[in-house]
Amino acid sequence: MIRIKQAIQQSIELKQKILTDESLLRVIGEISEICVKALQKGGKVLFCGNGGSAADAQHLAAELSGRFYFDREPLFAEALHVNTSYLTAVANDYSYDDIFSRLVKAKGREGDVLIGLSTSGNSANVIKAFEVARETGMITVGLTGETGGKMKEVSDYLINVPSKDTPRIQESHILVGHIICELIETKMFG
Repeated sequence: MIRIKQAIQQSIELKQKILTDESLLRVIGEISEICVKALQKGGKVLFCGNGGSAADAQHLAAELSGRFYFDREPLFAEALHVNTSYLTAVANDYSYDDIFSRLVKAKGREGDVLIGLSTSGNSANVIKAFEVARETGMITVGLTGETGGKMKEVSDYLINVPSKDTPRIQESHILVGHIICELIETKMFG
């Protein structure tokens, strides 16, 4: 029982830190705006991540391409890891570090948004995808943990959750992602 309460308390405390960080809240708002602009111009929002972050990326893409709070037109949002045949072929034939960057090169266009999730901020395949995205003229958004890792150097916008605890960071990524989805949906569909 004690550990359960500790985990819940740690999650609350981290979310309280986010709640009181005005610059972080401002960045969340800016990210929603750049996503709206991309989508209104016929662009797309792509997501990538590994493990639990891949699950979160897929979850957030589904909120945009499906629906969030209400019925509306679908938005072009996609998680880059959902094609397992592609994923395993590229990992085998090239490198696991290339799985996202090759798809960014194929699908990404100037003005599109790439959102990468990595609790450490050091996922080589996400970093490489960000590098290709920037060369393409895409906007890069990093969701990381406290330090931002190497992703802070290649992110146009960075949400570095103030924690080193992977589960707490991932819980916060979903919170922030849901807020962004809500803001996008509201701004685009009222």
